[in-house]
Amino acid sequence: MIRKGFITFFFILIAHSGFSQEFLGNIQVQSQKIQGIDPTVFTTMKTSMFEFMNNQSWSEYRFKIEERVEFAMVFTINEVIGGDDFKGTLNLVLKRPVYGTDYNSDVINIIDNDIHFRYVPYQSMEFVEGTYSNNLTSILAFYAYIMMGLDFDTFSLLGGTAFYEKAMAVATAAQSSNERGWQGFEGPKNRYSLAENLLNPSYEDLRKFLYEYHLKGLDEMAKSVDGGRASIGKTLKYYQNVYNKRPGLYLLQVLLESKRDEIINIYKEASPAEKINMINMMKEIDPANGTRYEMVNEK
Repeated sequence: MIRKGFITFFFILIAHSGFSQEFLGNIQVQSQKIQGIDPTVFTTMKTSMFEFMNNQSWSEYRFKIEERVEFAMVFTINEVIGGDDFKGTLNLVLKRPVYGTDYNSDVINIIDNDIHFRYVPYQSMEFVEGTYSNNLTSILAFYAYIMMGLDFDTFSLLGGTAFYEKAMAVATAAQSSNERGWQGFEGPKNRYSLAENLLNPSYEDLRKFLYEYHLKGLDEMAKSVDGGRASIGKTLKYYQNVYNKRPGLYLLQVLLESKRDEIINIYKEASPAEKINMINMMKEIDPANGTRYEMVNEK
C-alpha cells in the first residue's frame, strides 16, 4: 500500500461523496481444540466475518484499493456450546505502511479474551449504528471503528476522533447484552476501556504519539534515517507523560506491546547517546521489559 503519504488532512476534509470499502483484512478462525463439529461451520464463519469487515463501508470517505487499511484477525475458538454458541479469543493486528518503503508497521497488536457469540451458518450478518443485534457483529464493528480511528490518527493529528466515538457508541449499545468486554466496571482492560482511553483528553498524548511517531518518524526515515529516528526519540516523551499519570493504562500497555520490538530495531544503529536516552526512558515506562531495550547494544 502506498496510501497515505499522499493523503493530507485537507483531502480528508473534502473527500467527495460516495462509498467504498476501507479494509483489506485477513481473517482466520482456528478451531483445532474443537471436536464433533462439522468443520464447514468454521469455514463459513470465516467467510461471513471476512465479508462483513471487507465488503461494506465504515465511513463516508472514498478509498482506492491500494489505500485500504490492512489488518489481521485470528479468532481462536476454545469452546462450543449447543452447536451455535462459541467462546474463544481474538488477536487483532493493525498494519500501517511506511511511506516510500515496503515495510508495514504494527499500529496495535491486541488480544481480546472475552469473545463469546452465537453464529448460525449462512445467516446474514448485519450491523445498524446505535443498535445491538448480536455480540459477533458488535465486536467486529467495534474493532472496525477502532482501526479506522487509529489509522486516521497516524496521518492527521487527532484525526480518528469520530471513529472512536462510533466505537464507544457500539460499546454503549452492547452493555444491555450482559456480555463481557463492554462494561467499564469489569476491569481496566476491555473493549469499553480501550474506547474510553482513546477519547479521554487526559491521555491525548498517546494519540499525538501515534501521529508524530508514524508521520514524522517512520515516514521521514525513508528520506533521512537519522532525522526520522530523532523525531521518534521525541515522541517517547508522550509515553512518559501518560505513564506518569496512569502507569497501568490499557492503551499505553497496548501501544508498548505493539511498538517495543520496532523501537529496539530502530535504535540498533543509533548513536551511543541516543541509545542511552532511549534505554533509560523505556526502562522507566516499561520496567517489566527493561532488559529487552538493552538489546540495541548487541552486535
